[in-house]
Amino acid sequence: MRLTDNRYATERSQFELALRMIRHEARTHTIKECTGLSDDRIRKLYATYFRDSGDDRVRRRRGKSPQQVGLFVKNPLNQLEATTLVALFCASLLLRIDTGNKVHACWPRPDVEYGHRVCRAFETYVQLHRNARLSFEWAWRLLKSISSNDELYLATCRDCRTIYVQDAYALDHHHCPSCEIGRQGQRIAPLGEVSGH
Repeated sequence: MRLTDNRYATERSQFELALRMIRHEARTHTIKECTGLSDDRIRKLYATYFRDSGDDRVRRRRGKSPQQVGLFVKNPLNQLEATTLVALFCASLLLRIDTGNKVHACWPRPDVEYGHRVCRAFETYVQLHRNARLSFEWAWRLLKSISSNDELYLATCRDCRTIYVQDAYALDHHHCPSCEIGRQGQRIAPLGEVSGH
């Protein structure tokens, strides 16, 4: 293999990931972190493949990425979806959970493969929760936050022993989202069924 072939393959992989992340409405900074592409190149990709092509289903998000963690535990349904995402990040080998429920990042820093794994996890999440409450940027924030074991951590339900995402600074009744939803008499939509907000 010639060096130019390898360079072409790398650029193509960066390009494909950038388009995939743009489809998920990832912010420029997030795309840049995984692909190494410049802000200008990312904006041109969006203009060429989405805006100028008449595809108005994909919007460009402006401003800073989400920083707060309150949305993940705002209510039991959000908490359930956040917990689903953490499980998918583990299945994608982005995170691992030790015997003490501490979460550890498995990747030293974002790169193209990391970006594709995040995209696959997010796409699976959207299939499981068709009316997903968490956007790609919120999923990205969750991945970063849960691995720091600071504001968010994994708690264990006292009833069913399931682990779930919990805010370290919020009151925890030690009930996982599923048990809490059951206690409140709410209905959880079966996988694949559209659920309401």
